[in-house]
Amino acid sequence: MVDFRRWIIVAAVLALFAGLAGAQVSGGGGQGTLACTASVAVPPQLRSEGLTELIGDIVLSCTGGSALPNGSVVSTANITVSLPTNVTSRILATAALGNNQLNQNISEALLLIDEPGSGLPPIIPGTGPGAPQTPCLGNGTFPLVGAGPGGCVQVVNNLPVNPANPAAGTVPVMSTQGGGAAANMYLGVISPGSGNQVTFNGIPILPPVTSGSARVFRITNVRANVNLLGGGLFNGTTQLVASVSISGSTSLLVNNPVITAGFIQPGLFNNPQTVSSSGFNFLQCNSVNLQSAALLRFSENFGTAFKTRVAPVGPNANGQTGTPTALQNIPGTIYNSESGFVIPNFTFGNLGGFVNNVTQIGLADYGTRLKAVFNNVPAGVRIFVSVTNISSLTGATTVRPPGTSATSFAFLVNGETTVDGNGAAPEIGPSAAVNGNTTAVAEIFPSNGTATAVWEVENANPAAAETFNFGVWTSYTANQNQGVPAIGTITVNQSYAPTPGPLTFTAAAGSAASGTLTIPRFADTSTARNLLTIQLCQTLLLFPFVTNQNGFDTGIAISNTTTDPVSTPPQAGICTLYWYDGTGKTPNTGINGTDLGKEAPVATGTAAVNLASTLAPGFQGYMFARCNFQLAHGFAFISDLGARQLAMGYLALVVNNGVLVRPNAPVAESLAH
Repeated sequence: MVDFRRWIIVAAVLALFAGLAGAQVSGGGGQGTLACTASVAVPPQLRSEGLTELIGDIVLSCTGGSALPNGSVVSTANITVSLPTNVTSRILATAALGNNQLNQNISEALLLIDEPGSGLPPIIPGTGPGAPQTPCLGNGTFPLVGAGPGGCVQVVNNLPVNPANPAAGTVPVMSTQGGGAAANMYLGVISPGSGNQVTFNGIPILPPVTSGSARVFRITNVRANVNLLGGGLFNGTTQLVASVSISGSTSLLVNNPVITAGFIQPGLFNNPQTVSSSGFNFLQCNSVNLQSAALLRFSENFGTAFKTRVAPVGPNANGQTGTPTALQNIPGTIYNSESGFVIPNFTFGNLGGFVNNVTQIGLADYGTRLKAVFNNVPAGVRIFVSVTNISSLTGATTVRPPGTSATSFAFLVNGETTVDGNGAAPEIGPSAAVNGNTTAVAEIFPSNGTATAVWEVENANPAAAETFNFGVWTSYTANQNQGVPAIGTITVNQSYAPTPGPLTFTAAAGSAASGTLTIPRFADTSTARNLLTIQLCQTLLLFPFVTNQNGFDTGIAISNTTTDPVSTPPQAGICTLYWYDGTGKTPNTGINGTDLGKEAPVATGTAAVNLASTLAPGFQGYMFARCNFQLAHGFAFISDLGARQLAMGYLALVVNNGVLVRPNAPVAESLAH
């Protein structure tokens, strides 16, 4: 992400609210009844797969009201945001006030008063937008009461606009009862009984009074489970609607209380694609070593569907840093990252139940992660994937670009939910290389036939719809006579990560607010696609008439023609003979080798011969030969004993069992005789 793009967005957003930044900034309505208007300046695009999507900042601009005397306690109200789905902002603590009260989940959803730290010009220096960012935390119970009794009580301090000119009037600001800096940051509470609401308790409502000024309340870091709300591939875009209410000791009218807080649509375009490199077909009888199998494509449906953990700023920054100090805490800024409004080193008081005493509010655990789950992987089959995104299966490993670059870059990590560290993610290094050692790959190890690869986005361009390609290679040592590897089709599911599963979280838990699950997280909307098929090396031959009765005998020859002028991979395998004499009995099965009578494979470039009288004495009927190599051909020769009077021969019919294609040859073999 390039710095200039981000800061153009910042400037646009701040300019939009420059007239509504606080009582110290001109703009807004005149005197009169205190009332507020709700809005979302830039409703973001939300991924319909998302369980923890950041909705747009909700801004309440309040004007009017009557002046209050100096030193009087500012009355408070509870501001509630309601959604048509669960609020899933991270839970920081669970606490209750007094006995017999329901536990309340204190979340990282945040309310800011008068845009502190925004850079907007205050009328009185050090206040409103110029004030330091000061949280209302105290002994840990403050998030439950805010600036109400027992909390960070605020008092009125009417300051002169110009001390040298009393006629210029005063501006009402807040301070603590001891004269300290006013608290201007409040944490939201998610009640377990109403998981679709977040309430900011005890918010001080100081009327701006002065004509042309406004008090601004910004609500940020609200996450929502938008999955199943709509926005499907064929359903277009669905609006996420939020409603705002103000109640308590101070109840205020909210104009336009129902607002659009985001637009829901699929983040992954038209389901990810799996592009085969070899027709998906691999032969059970031929060993392969790092053979390319498929290219996995993840394409975003809109430009901000792939996000870095944080917005990188500076020449040495990247999208994974765990300490974005002062880089992601400017009110109104659109960072296009998985993290929201980040406050480093947010220190809590002593309260049991907090996850820890120093938490970075708003910080996601990692950037967007993309997952491929390989199912039905036979024992003995090894799966390798590229450690970075690549252009094609013959493309070189992508060199890590600078952190602020708009060049797409993602890398392999060691799990769905492993948290990024400070400036580095849990990256997996290569274990092999292909394409002349230009493409680094790493092996992923199946468990119970399932293997998972996860890549994390480190660089992304929010101004373009991007595609990330990852390669897949396979290796195995063939032993067809032992059934290794097993035949079948390996499938792959491509999705965001993490998704519900035995090693991550349940769908029910992941869809609600949590203090233990990582952020972001997603629903799995993927569809299984074929990755590669382990195919039998087999030919089925039909000998329509075989006899060794009434003085006749049948000579049988089977040739293994996998050594030929068109470079077919040599194969060797056993031929099993199935004899049918018209009685309906179970076929008389015999295993042939070089003499069609011993348990040994037919070598490539050779012919195995024998007599029906040796293999099935007294038999007359038809016979199938199933040979465990692809290119078997048969010949039968019927004659009286010694071939003195009558003799005839015929070619066995090659039965089309779906595996007749001659590999690596320009023309498929389907002789049918």
